Amino acid sequence: MLIAQVTDIHAAPGNENLSRFDRALSWLTHLQPDVLVITGDLTDGQWQEGYRAIAHRLSQQRFPSLILPGNADDRSLMRAIWGEKRWAQDVKGDALHVIHHRGDLRLIGLDSTVVHQDYGSVTEHLDWLERQLNNAGNSPCFLFLHHNVFASGIAPLDETMCRGLTELEALIRRAPARLLAVATGHVHRSITGVFAGIPASICGSICPANPVWFGSENVPPANDPPVLMVHRYASGAVITHQVCV
Repeated sequence: MLIAQVTDIHAAPGNENLSRFDRALSWLTHLQPDVLVITGDLTDGQWQEGYRAIAHRLSQQRFPSLILPGNADDRSLMRAIWGEKRWAQDVKGDALHVIHHRGDLRLIGLDSTVVHQDYGSVTEHLDWLERQLNNAGNSPCFLFLHHNVFASGIAPLDETMCRGLTELEALIRRAPARLLAVATGHVHRSITGVFAGIPASICGSICPANPVWFGSENVPPANDPPVLMVHRYASGAVITHQVCV
């Protein structure tokens, strides 16, 4: 199974990020993944036309797409464009979680956004996630969310990473389901790490990248092209490829 991931498009009037998204989709036409997961921050400034433009582009693809919100997104506009049935129905509040089954693999998308905040939190959604992991039994699962779950080392971004991580780690470690990996966005850089003893990755962004800056006096330049990730599930394991387009 091939799972493509893109994140942080940040489309807005006057920027070129929809064109950068087009470059990613053009590359994906050659790969033809089984599913595309978009892990949040589709538009800026509640730009409804941007959501419509993204929805139109996705409707032209031969593969299905799963969509999660990020801190820059507007859930009500996303519902207006894609409809209520796009997301899980057994949720608390207005969260936009998603579940997708493909073969023996279960993809779980967890909405980590907090209204009017840049940081994320999973605290209110752990009961829902635990039900999904319990229902999966011994089936392998792959968890997606917007906010990073391990520190990137880039201090301004780590201040807005996901909260509730101690509880999330405890849940993952006790769950009967075999969670293969966690994949996020938010940092606008491709980074790999470990969370709860399993592989964790941060997908690079469609929008211009943030610099690899660890607080030094000099800020390294960031001239990265749009980035996506391809997660290949085979033989019970996930291998992740970074692709620059």
